[in-house]
Amino acid sequence: MTDLPGHPSRRGFLKGTAAGMAFASLPLHAGAQQAAEPVPLDQYQPTFFTPEEWAFVMAAAARLIPSAGDGPGAIETRVPVFIDLQLAGEYGQAGDWYMVGPHMPDADPFLGWQSPLTPAQVYRQAIPAFDAWCVDRYGGSFTALTEEQQDEALALLQEGEVELAPEIRDFFTILLQNTKEGYFSDPKYGGNHGMQSWVYIGFPGARAAYLDWAERHNVRYPLGPVSISGERA
Repeated sequence: MTDLPGHPSRRGFLKGTAAGMAFASLPLHAGAQQAAEPVPLDQYQPTFFTPEEWAFVMAAAARLIPSAGDGPGAIETRVPVFIDLQLAGEYGQAGDWYMVGPHMPDADPFLGWQSPLTPAQVYRQAIPAFDAWCVDRYGGSFTALTEEQQDEALALLQEGEVELAPEIRDFFTILLQNTKEGYFSDPKYGGNHGMQSWVYIGFPGARAAYLDWAERHNVRYPLGPVSISGERA
């Protein structure tokens, strides 16, 4: 989403997100479903998403981390591929989560996941519900809107102004979290293509000899990042 007056810059926001990713309170984090050899994004065949869902996620991710401005966007880093693979895997099915009720949508987020639906089911139900809201408000589905309308619609979704069923009302939180995870993930999981986001924020990736630099603040690391698979940027 483009920066608004009084909001932090995208660079600062993403740096803060990367630093605090491990401390997020909700159990929304995607797991480690690995990607096959990447193909051009326009040739990618989604594993989980239907064509309509895929178009929505492509459009939404492109507004959450836009291509315009400094640094790569969600599309350049193939964030939608990451989300698709994770929803098709154990994360999407809540494979190792405690999912037995009672579920209390108004509970403190620190108490964990409070929907009877898995993440995959949340996406599957929330996307058409949000699209229907967009049609009522703007006269078209989310993908048919202008970028300005998409930004406004996502902002209203974030603020809770879009009426959704209790079990899917945290959809924006999940979508944003998964988008950030895909942006900063190791490339082997489908996102962060070419380690572009790591290069952008100066993160060394899986380099083994980084400990000497951990406490050096505001000092640029001289070497490029390395992925878990050994790929170098």
